Amino acid sequence: MTDPSHAHRPAHTMDARHPRALFPALAAPDSRPTIGILALQGDVREHSLALEAAGARPVVVRRAADLGEAPGHRLDGLVIPGGESTTMSTLLVAFEMLAPLRELIGAGLPAYGSCAGMIMLADRVEGAQEGQAFLGGIDMTVRRNAFGRQVDSYEEDLIAPQLDARPDRPLRAIFIRAPWVEEVGPGVEILATTRAGRAAGVGGADGGRIVAVRQGSLLATSFHPEVGGDHRVHDVFVSMVTRRA
Repeated sequence: MTDPSHAHRPAHTMDARHPRALFPALAAPDSRPTIGILALQGDVREHSLALEAAGARPVVVRRAADLGEAPGHRLDGLVIPGGESTTMSTLLVAFEMLAPLRELIGAGLPAYGSCAGMIMLADRVEGAQEGQAFLGGIDMTVRRNAFGRQVDSYEEDLIAPQLDARPDRPLRAIFIRAPWVEEVGPGVEILATTRAGRAAGVGGADGGRIVAVRQGSLLATSFHPEVGGDHRVHDVFVSMVTRRA
């Protein structure tokens, strides 16, 4: 005999115990690129929010195991926040992350470094401490603390079309004990320079200082775009990651 309680149940109705009813994520896997944030120093939370706004899935990287290829842990890109470059170098060595990161970056992993992160991605660094180790990857010479000490930190509106920063909507750049780029190799693209009035001297075509560059899958800025809540630089980086994926 047919159970009356089931007589009028539509054939296509999904039972509440179906896996997709219990776990909706099974029906909609996360297709966003996974971008790690090196969480040794710096604005990890702010970078995470900016990456989410730019359409990526941020994850925290604190140890070498977080760089692995296990399911759910593969990184499509990496952000190296600001901080203090000598301390960052020391921690990378202590946590046995320096060599794995160099290998990943050398193999083409997209990486974005802000402030101290720019220093870490430079092939040559002026003012470095003796024995200080860097990741390298961008054919440039960077000067540490070039804009001065913390009390000399400042902000400036940048016009940088390749970062979607136009005269009617400039990019507010926040410099905190920031480096600048002294020179770049032929394969490096200059994305932004300061105005000549603030940091006159060697640098861009207008006499300003080079503060944003790109080479291949690597991006670096002297300033902290994450601090002001502007995610246009992160938009550019996520696009670089997506194109490579």
